[in-house]
Amino acid sequence: MTLALVLLGGAVGAPLRYLADGWVSARTRSSSVPWGTLSVNVAGSFLLGLLAAVAPTWLVQLAGTGLCGALTTFSTFSFETVRLVEQGRVRPALFNVGASVGVGLAAAALGWWLGAA
Repeated sequence: MTLALVLLGGAVGAPLRYLADGWVSARTRSSSVPWGTLSVNVAGSFLLGLLAAVAPTWLVQLAGTGLCGALTTFSTFSFETVRLVEQGRVRPALFNVGASVGVGLAAAALGWWLGAA
């Protein structure tokens, strides 16, 4: 049952990530910061923090592991950061790292706090 829940959540999270990333990226093309990836990672961190605080186990498996796992992406974050460094865009790369880690952690903590309140 757990595998089915994770698969179902992932089947929703992956296309949601593609659509959300594309929507944000289309509106921020002039920026060298990968806002699409940053936004889905922060949103997923917030949702996972919220779910972890209040949801029953089956919902954490479905929406936490499945949906949030497919929605967020460490590999794309890493690739985009390395690509920025290779292009000589060190400041946007450093911003991407700081914002992804800092804002992602803050979003997860906020979700947890709101869920626990």
